[in-house]
Amino acid sequence: MSSKSTKKPAGKKPVVGIIMGSKSDWEAMKNAEATLKSLGIPCEARVMSAHRTPERAHAYLSNAKKNGLKVIIAAAGMAAHLAGVAAATTRLPVLGVPMDGSSLKGLDALLSTVQMPPGIPVGTLAIGPAGAKNAALLAAAILALSDDALDKRLEAFRKKQSAEVPEFPY
Repeated sequence: MSSKSTKKPAGKKPVVGIIMGSKSDWEAMKNAEATLKSLGIPCEARVMSAHRTPERAHAYLSNAKKNGLKVIIAAAGMAAHLAGVAAATTRLPVLGVPMDGSSLKGLDALLSTVQMPPGIPVGTLAIGPAGAKNAALLAAAILALSDDALDKRLEAFRKKQSAEVPEFPY
């Protein structure tokens, strides 16, 4: 499949959209996809830039709810405007994941993502792969509010995670 393909992946209709400003963000954002899939949450991933492909971003985000999405996870580095554009374009919950894309090691993206003007909220997670995984878990928690089966899967995930932490370091 070429990088310009518009073909949608097969499977259940996605309820979480994972969007990123650059293809290079996928290395971190695949953690969000893997976490969502492990919990049985259908998702889709797209590359769109608030600056380089604004028409693509607007088209995707303005139709997100109509297309069945319930949560957007938006990742971007440097100026990191994608999450803000998403939050301004849709009323769906937007979870921002700052990317380490500059000499500032993602601090610029973190500040851009977290400093939204009043009235346009973006839930901001950690920089990079940890933020991607936590964004997926937060999306799961949001969706689990109205999905008892997902709530049980999320509970099982947490119990397994706790069980895997050793009590002693030796």
